Amino acid sequence: MLITGASAGIGEAAARSLASFGADLILCARRKGRLEGLKEDLENHCGVRVSIVALDVRDRSAVETFVGELEAADTVPDVLVNNAGKALGLHLLHEGLVDDWEEMLDTNVKGLLYMSRSILPLMVKRDSGHVVNIGSIAGHQVYPKGAVYNASKFAVRALNEGMALDLLGTRIKVTSIDPGLVETEFSQVRFHGDTERARTVYQGYQPLRAEDIADIITFVVNTPDHVNILDLVVLPTAQRNATMLHKEPSKE
Repeated sequence: MLITGASAGIGEAAARSLASFGADLILCARRKGRLEGLKEDLENHCGVRVSIVALDVRDRSAVETFVGELEAADTVPDVLVNNAGKALGLHLLHEGLVDDWEEMLDTNVKGLLYMSRSILPLMVKRDSGHVVNIGSIAGHQVYPKGAVYNASKFAVRALNEGMALDLLGTRIKVTSIDPGLVETEFSQVRFHGDTERARTVYQGYQPLRAEDIADIITFVVNTPDHVNILDLVVLPTAQRNATMLHKEPSKE
């Protein structure tokens, strides 16, 4: 199983969950140091084989070279989890930072495309596999000051559905898992390292945990061959859509 963005958050949690069920893993992320610690932990405690690679999914040439090496080594994964993604900034569209837009679109959309375009022909040739795309509630409903991130996740939703259609007649499954508010590094990245502002996003209610989404990934990839979950939206109980969230008053 191949997981992108595996050094933290949902990607790391998915690696831990899948390894606990005995899955051998290929883990990709930009921060190789984090992957090294994760590899050691999983191999020691789960008895699985873990390969790691420093990879930026925005780099098309690097992705193609990496997948070519997997093919040459006959280690093409049976599951691809397109998890690498990010939100940057929370601005009105006319005040947004273009550099943020480009990084989001390059990661969330083009990175997913590069990886899928490289891996899918190998799955088609084998006539088996499963692609799991990590989307967002932001790909179902637009919210203020999130237009470009919304656009990137609406694109993921469209690509997920289009991918499934184009693979009709194969035994390859395609799934999008679309979470609401999950407490990870997401908000810290969005606010460019402003930890205090990021912390306020998750106060006053119980957000989802990365482990919750990892459990769902593990469930989805273990369904019977005749079952394909196309799109799954999961929210914390306190959240009912992209903009409606109930927070308890502060006790301070």
